[in-house]
Amino acid sequence: MAKRRANGEGNLRKRKDGRWEGRYTAGRDPETGRAIYKNVLGKTQAEAKAKLKQAIEEAKGLDAAKVGRYTVGQWMEVWFEHYAKVKVRPSSHQTYRGYIDNHIKPNIGKIPLEKLTSLELQKFYKKLLTNGRVDRLESRHQAKGLSPKTVRNIHQIISSAMSLAKEQKLIVANPAEGCALPRLEHREMKTLPVEQLQSFLREAKESGVYELYYLELATGLRRGELLGLKWEDIDLERGDLRVRRQIARINGEVVEAPLKTKNAYRTLPLAEDTVSILLEQKEKVGGSPWVFPSPTGGPISPDSVLHMLHRVLKRAGLPRIRFHDLRHPYVKHTTKKYNSEKQKTQAIKVDLIAWVFRFCTFNYSKRSWTL
Repeated sequence: MAKRRANGEGNLRKRKDGRWEGRYTAGRDPETGRAIYKNVLGKTQAEAKAKLKQAIEEAKGLDAAKVGRYTVGQWMEVWFEHYAKVKVRPSSHQTYRGYIDNHIKPNIGKIPLEKLTSLELQKFYKKLLTNGRVDRLESRHQAKGLSPKTVRNIHQIISSAMSLAKEQKLIVANPAEGCALPRLEHREMKTLPVEQLQSFLREAKESGVYELYYLELATGLRRGELLGLKWEDIDLERGDLRVRRQIARINGEVVEAPLKTKNAYRTLPLAEDTVSILLEQKEKVGGSPWVFPSPTGGPISPDSVLHMLHRVLKRAGLPRIRFHDLRHPYVKHTTKKYNSEKQKTQAIKVDLIAWVFRFCTFNYSKRSWTL
């Protein structure tokens, strides 16, 4: 009876085309018990012998029955369904889904998983930086390339998926580990100077959203945290506010979601003027449990608040800023701690502007404020 070749054994032979071939047993099919053979080719016997030795070593760390079963796109789906959906927050699912469907699968999805290299990924990232933006109507005025941050985010999920593939013995090494990533762009915060803040608050008041944006200026809450406030979170007598949840858009729906980190669950003190504005807001919304309800009674969509901010800025003749830019240190004066005299002065000006808008009327003919 012929001796069965052990896993990892190999032999060399010269082919009719003049090249040398090394064949080895990579493993056995768990269902049939049949040997799974692999081969390597070289121009010389020495080259084929070196490749055969390397292939045999690599095969020891792979599950031969599974290798070759997945393309990159198919493995990303497995990773997303059974790993990402368990590990990451639900609010991130839609972002990951977009990265996979819009960028990863169309570009490198058909490559066999074990064939993906660092060079292939490097070419992919370069393409994303120069011409990676999905062609949509709303993005027609934007740059064609993706931002360095987005490319790094895509790299991060590819690296996570490849790391899992390595753990499952589908690949020998993680190809994402050898990539050079684009440098992050430093985006300067565009804050509103105190003189522009006056125009902003006046327009916010005329648009009926003064209370929302003033509370943002006074607390520096994240957008989702601000919209997630309920009256049960605010103690107007003690003058404090508890951050317990956020509002996010998940799978197209506006829902309550947990905060990003444990430290995000916190209690903030409120200045007397902020408490007064909240008392007026409570009377304004009636019996709604939300501090800032939507017209339908539920929480406001984060997108709507951003669009509203841009409308207010445009009507006030001010430059466009991000919602995040409203979270500037000079407005966090509710803690009664200041890093400098300049910060303290700015905080006092914010309170003064708020007082003017609450108790005074602007006379356009005389260009002055009157009580």
